[in-house]
Amino acid sequence: MVYPRVHSTTIRTAVVKEEEQPMNVKEEAMDTEAKEALLEKDRKYVWHHITPHNENPMVVVSGEGSWITDADGNRYLDGMSGLWCVNVGHGRTEIAEAAAQQMKTLAYSTLIQSHVPAIELAAKLNEWLEGEYRIFFSNSGSDANEVAFKIARQYHHQRGKPSKHKFISRHRAYHGNSMGALGATGQAQRKLKYEPLGIGFTHVPPPYCYRCPFGQTKGSCETQCAQAYEDAIMWEGPESVAAIIVEPVITGGGMIVPPDDYLAKLRAICDKHDVLLIVDEVICGFGRSGERFGHHNYGVRPDIVTMAKGLTSAYSPLSATAVSAEMYDSFKTNGADSHFRHVNTFGGNPVSCAVALKNIEILERENLVSRSAYIGKELLSRIETLGEHPNVGEVRIFGSAIGIELVEDKLTKEPAHAATVAAIIAGCKQKGLLIGKNGDTVPGFMNILTLSPPLSTTDDEIAFIADTLLQVFEAGAGEDGR
Repeated sequence: MVYPRVHSTTIRTAVVKEEEQPMNVKEEAMDTEAKEALLEKDRKYVWHHITPHNENPMVVVSGEGSWITDADGNRYLDGMSGLWCVNVGHGRTEIAEAAAQQMKTLAYSTLIQSHVPAIELAAKLNEWLEGEYRIFFSNSGSDANEVAFKIARQYHHQRGKPSKHKFISRHRAYHGNSMGALGATGQAQRKLKYEPLGIGFTHVPPPYCYRCPFGQTKGSCETQCAQAYEDAIMWEGPESVAAIIVEPVITGGGMIVPPDDYLAKLRAICDKHDVLLIVDEVICGFGRSGERFGHHNYGVRPDIVTMAKGLTSAYSPLSATAVSAEMYDSFKTNGADSHFRHVNTFGGNPVSCAVALKNIEILERENLVSRSAYIGKELLSRIETLGEHPNVGEVRIFGSAIGIELVEDKLTKEPAHAATVAAIIAGCKQKGLLIGKNGDTVPGFMNILTLSPPLSTTDDEIAFIADTLLQVFEAGAGEDGR
């Protein structure tokens, strides 16, 4: 297939007739006056997340399966599972019923003591992690990583190594919005105007084979991207480094998939220098990688695992920090300050724990972890011709998460301009498919389209996603966009 280049004018060519897109059937729209009244309240009271001021945002009113519906009655396939999180799909009645039953039984109790849903969920998470961990519950991925940093520092302190306080992360990585987690994040535009952040964080180059920071060629290098960690540890001094933190795959920073032996090499480096390995599974966990957790794809055992999003499929806020049993033992020693002095009012809320248990039950019952691997492979096979497109530099996949790196020129690899990226996203939306991009990350490199559909996505919906992408890319014929 010969593709034309994509131009921003492509946006106006993406509209299709309803009979060409049978899955995207328009539903009954909200009354015009009622919608305008809602928008007026939105304009007056709501501060939208990570976006410039928007006078007319899309108002989402319902969701079912892989689809959401807006106030105008337009249905969209949720190609990003919300924000990488609605793993089992929208509208799961049994999750709502589990939440309601728990609310009637016990709506709240702190984890200063304990409650049944937290106990059962901690046990289930150990089963999924395939190791022995102690689970500390919080509210969000940022919270889970903040807890991991505090635990790591205290752990070393209680072992007589108080100087081990630094953390090594990667450029392009995202680990959260709070001051410590943002310090670990390697995305300059996320930090703009918020620095200085938490101290003790440093960064190394990412395992970005398409744009190798070390000038190497994929498949013929010596994994310098992994060796960079050991170099950083030696430069900083092993006696000062507490842990390294990685996602199995850099997701929101551009779907950057490392070499197969990368994570195992990091595990060996950590063991060599008495440095903890923290694996951030906030996005990759709970089936997204095609395994239960992303680190299972690489056969390593982390010291600390952080998780959120797919833990509840976003039906209720909950996150967890899983700490190896060996580490936990150091917090059981006598002493007034040996315990972990951290509390979270809503962390491990009984309702959220009940939701997580039901969510995991669905993942298991419907075999959605293996389904995730299938979705990714099927999508990739259907869109593989995109690799021939003059604006596509590389297509990357990890489980059911896909990144499409857009360029202006294949030879120079010049990142695609904002208008080119916007044209593809808008074209997909006009056809009924919502996709994402790596927004507000690194200046000049916000050029990666991202897809992460629900793990329950059907075969027909996979075909719809692929066909829509191919049609939108193909619609860029000619300078006038026709």
